[in-house]
Amino acid sequence: MSPHLRAAKVLPVSFFARPVETVAVELLGTVMVSGVRGAVTAGRIVETEAYLGRDDPASHGYQLRRNARNQSLYGPPGTWYVYLSYGMHWCANLVCQVDGIGAAILVRALEPLEGLERMRKRRGGVEDRLLASGPGRLCQALGVTRTLDGSSMPRSGVSVRAGQLRPDERVEVTRRIGISKAAEWPLRFTVAGSEWVSKGR
Repeated sequence: MSPHLRAAKVLPVSFFARPVETVAVELLGTVMVSGVRGAVTAGRIVETEAYLGRDDPASHGYQLRRNARNQSLYGPPGTWYVYLSYGMHWCANLVCQVDGIGAAILVRALEPLEGLERMRKRRGGVEDRLLASGPGRLCQALGVTRTLDGSSMPRSGVSVRAGQLRPDERVEVTRRIGISKAAEWPLRFTVAGSEWVSKGR
């Protein structure tokens, strides 16, 4: 890991114990670092999506439904919730607010920073812009699987470290993508103009 990344502090649990929309915005510019299987891969978060839990029809926590696969969603703030999308792709979420309400943020895209050769190998030689431009892609690039589910982020093998937007960057808010329910809700947040965000509309 580069000295710069090593010096960046892992975000505390208290960062996530706030309204999910606030956290989703403030995650932009932070850095997701994986040490899975001893290989450091890292990327700057450039796209997030908020899911509100009980009152959000698109959330896995809608009406506080529980099943064997979503138990981690009801854990304390800062918990990783990892699920399989369409039976193919792992998606990494961070639980927010307080435990028991099912609110979480889906990390949707990263700007690759470190470990690009390992990312390229994991992603099968796609062009660099596609290494982590989507929730399934970024999990594959960083080696994230279901084994991360239920871990407290600060003590897990995949951390989120402090970072911020650059002076010339701003946040863009859009409708959510890749879902059919409540897709029009303005809960997707991106670094405006970033080439690394997912391209769905």
